[in-house]
Amino acid sequence: MRKDEYSTLLLSIIICQAAGIVGQIFTSSSLSDWYPTLVKPSFTPPGWLIGLIWIVLFTLMGLSLFLVWRKGPKDLEVRYALYFFAAQLLVNILWSAAFFGLRSPQAGMIVIIILLLLILATIIKFWPISKEAALFMVPYVIWVSFAAYLNYIIFKLNP
Repeated sequence: MRKDEYSTLLLSIIICQAAGIVGQIFTSSSLSDWYPTLVKPSFTPPGWLIGLIWIVLFTLMGLSLFLVWRKGPKDLEVRYALYFFAAQLLVNILWSAAFFGLRSPQAGMIVIIILLLLILATIIKFWPISKEAALFMVPYVIWVSFAAYLNYIIFKLNP
């Protein structure tokens, strides 16, 4: 890595962690009074573990973003890939707003399906630019798939 790329790497990670912080704003308002009242499946992870997983995932997403961004956003293929990345990052925040902010597992289901499709599209767009960047997104799509299943079960258990 070139010396001038360290600031881009740091910015990439900060952008992704900031998305997590914004999402947490929606989440925190419901954690004490609404979320505990929901019927949840036995495999629901504890809150501290979910938070830790998201910190790791947002860091991996930042590394992924960096690996593509460093290829040069002037390149059309790179630019399109970055648009998909930005879209999935925004929809990630919107899931927190839908599920926790609106207190709606149903709205969360709709948003998380869109999120999954955007993550998969981002991985596909990243692959020809940087296979490593695409692979850094794989734990994220796995976790969001699990979260979608969990969201679905919570939706079904709480009509």
